[in-house]
Amino acid sequence: MDHLISWVIFLPLIGAAIALLVRDHQTVKIITLVITVADFLISLPLWLGFDHGTAAFQFVEKAAWIPTFHINYHVGIDGISLLLVIMTTFLAPFCVLCSWHAIAERSREFMINLLVMQTAMIGVFCALDMALFYIFWEAMLIPMYLIIGVWGGVNRIYAAVKFFLYTLAGSLLLLVALIYMFFNGGHTFDIPTLMTVGFDPRAQMWLFAAMLIAFAIKVPMFPFHTWLPHAHVQAPTAGSVILASVMLKMGTYGFLRFCLPMLTDASISYTPLILTLSVIAVIYGAYMALAQSDIKKLIAYSSVSHMGFVMIGMFVYNQQGIEGAILQMINHGVTTGALFLCVGVIYDRRHTREISEYGGLAKTMPVFCTMFMIFTFSSIGLPGTNGFVGEFLVLLGAYKFHPLTSVLAATGIVLGAVYMLHLVARMVWSECSNPENQKLTDLNLREWFVLAPLVVMVFWIGLYPAPFLDVMHESVLHLLDQTAGVAGAQQIAMN
Repeated sequence: MDHLISWVIFLPLIGAAIALLVRDHQTVKIITLVITVADFLISLPLWLGFDHGTAAFQFVEKAAWIPTFHINYHVGIDGISLLLVIMTTFLAPFCVLCSWHAIAERSREFMINLLVMQTAMIGVFCALDMALFYIFWEAMLIPMYLIIGVWGGVNRIYAAVKFFLYTLAGSLLLLVALIYMFFNGGHTFDIPTLMTVGFDPRAQMWLFAAMLIAFAIKVPMFPFHTWLPHAHVQAPTAGSVILASVMLKMGTYGFLRFCLPMLTDASISYTPLILTLSVIAVIYGAYMALAQSDIKKLIAYSSVSHMGFVMIGMFVYNQQGIEGAILQMINHGVTTGALFLCVGVIYDRRHTREISEYGGLAKTMPVFCTMFMIFTFSSIGLPGTNGFVGEFLVLLGAYKFHPLTSVLAATGIVLGAVYMLHLVARMVWSECSNPENQKLTDLNLREWFVLAPLVVMVFWIGLYPAPFLDVMHESVLHLLDQTAGVAGAQQIAMN
């Protein structure tokens, strides 16, 4: 198929335009489901036709868009962005299905927002022009703001405004950095070209600082994380899934696409700070998760901890660390997205997120509890699940780079086991103290279709990660080639 990437990017937007013309809400739901499934199927040839033997961008499309300002429509994928695109299209139908009955009011508008946001997120991962990247980056802000602010919980306005202001502040800093790079990089927004430009080391320091804040807010890194728990708690289930599974990865992707290959000297200089903040995030996020009584807030803080692992892996400058970080981005998307979907299942039945309100679910919802425990074990990093592979590679890479970083990060795994096993014990195996829990029904067919594929992904990546590692391998090696001065970075980190 010609223009395959353009179809993957813009098919959801076409679906949103069609949905605008349809007034019946049920018909719009069906259209949205068909579009998201079709987008996933169209994205599969990207995976099947991808050449693992090269680090070059593939399926590239380039056309002049705004020649006066040297802005092109330039898209393509490498082994890193391919995995993120596939994950986005894979999860999108589940977001539609989990909202089928949960979103009762203005469901037509909700589905349109989902489709617009899907186009924006895929566009971020495929853009090879900085201006195009920034347009897609900003385009996802409004639909997510609306999803939280219109369809969220009681405090949705506060959560939506906080999310919007944090993200917008970071985006403005990113815009300033991109404009500087345009004027000092040969008057081009072309990302592959800018990767070959050696920016002045002094300028790199403030450019990296601007991008660090922009991307750190999105990850989110400690201490820029305070918007995340509020957003997750107030967002509807689909919003939480998109936020955790895809949107947080836009921040880490930004580091991989811009900071490491373009601002190498500054990356090395900032490495001690980033590793320190990431280790704090791993431990702090785990401790905060342990203290939560709200299930969604617990999972939100676990995301802060897990994304700290991703940041550590990216900034240890070796193959194991970076491949582990990218794989952990995918693992976190699958596992944490699945956990939020599980919360949506029980919230639809009980309309409460308080852990104390549940207990004895193993008796009334055995299939749900089996899947829920699989996802919690994956979050812990149990061998055989996807979480183990990513965390193991990150810790291995971190130990080679700076042993103390690896040891401190490993404490986060122990704490993760504590809060997740505590959650399972209270919800699944404790006595059924609330009579309402005795009336609960197990998964219906729609919920089966949502959760079962994610169980398959947990064990596929956990038992046979080779296809995923092979896809990213050449791109990671090329990134390491671009990142010069590794010995200097290691010396700085060790001091």
